[in-house]
Amino acid sequence: MSFLWSLIIGGIIGWLAGMIIGRDIPFGIVGNIIGGFVGAWLGSLILGNWGPVVAGYAIIPSLIGAIVLVFILSLILKGIRKAS
Repeated sequence: MSFLWSLIIGGIIGWLAGMIIGRDIPFGIVGNIIGGFVGAWLGSLILGNWGPVVAGYAIIPSLIGAIVLVFILSLILKGIRKAS
C-alpha cells in the first residue's frame, strides 16, 4: 500500500511542478511520477527533509526539487528541438 501512495504523491508532485513552471512534463502521467520521484530525491539531497511529510516525501523540498528538474528538462528539450 505504501508503494501505491508513493506513486500517487510522486505523480502529484510532478504535476504540481509542471503547473507551477507552466510547462508539461513529457510522457504524461508516467513522466509526472518519474519527475516527482527524481525531484523528491533531488530536493531532499539539496535541502534535506523538513516540512510536512506524506508517504515518505518531505513535500516542500520535493516540490522545489521537482520544479528545478522540470525547468532543466524543459530547457534541454527546447535546445534539442531547436537543433533538429
